[in-house]
Amino acid sequence: MRILTLNVNGIRSATTKGVVDWLAATGADVICLQEVRALPAQIPAEWESLGYHAEWYPAEKPGYSGVAVLSKTKPKKVTRGINCVYDCEGRVLQADFGNVSVVSTYIPSGTSSPERLAIKLKFMDEFLAHCQRLRKSKREFVFCGDFNVAHQQIDLKNWRSNQKNSGFLPEEREWLTRFLEVGYHDTFRHLVGPEAVHYSWWSNRGNARANNVGWRLDYHFTTPGLNKVAHSPVIHADQFFSDHAPVVIDYDV
Repeated sequence: MRILTLNVNGIRSATTKGVVDWLAATGADVICLQEVRALPAQIPAEWESLGYHAEWYPAEKPGYSGVAVLSKTKPKKVTRGINCVYDCEGRVLQADFGNVSVVSTYIPSGTSSPERLAIKLKFMDEFLAHCQRLRKSKREFVFCGDFNVAHQQIDLKNWRSNQKNSGFLPEEREWLTRFLEVGYHDTFRHLVGPEAVHYSWWSNRGNARANNVGWRLDYHFTTPGLNKVAHSPVIHADQFFSDHAPVVIDYDV
């Protein structure tokens, strides 16, 4: 099972940059999208040409947030949200395939204001409690998406100057550690090793992408069974559909 995740930073914008044809060539079995920023009726017609079953979970606010799961086979069950007050922002969409659940996940950004940082931290607490409940089931999970947190110093270029910025705050990093302690694995890091430098997001300012001044914000977090059968991790940093790069991992299931 090849699973791909990508924050498209607006699906209509990414469509004009050729993302549909590129996705078709990847052979991905499941595609997780974040920051779709469109209602299902606003999705460009090109996406129908993929031939994938599509599940959309838009935000109530127009042109904002929203996640999706596209799959070659129709999931047997789909769950939208985590039963919290922030579900109106369209951030968590779970699709069940056999004993494997793929969850397109978009953690809020906290960079725009102290108020949004507070919302981000509250959402993260709600999400962690949700994921703790899920670990009690016998299902295998992969949470794919933009978590808006770089976990370790290796996960961003300028870590020293970003220790007081959302995305690398001590409390955000500690939350991600607690998330992993629940029983999930950072599978990309597991496969590439602790010293490998890989980024998945670059600022649009200051030639950050050209100079590879980036952050690793996009993850595959898996339960132990999936972590054991994962291989062939790739961040397609050479694809410019948004300020994020697609992250792909194969699973032998």
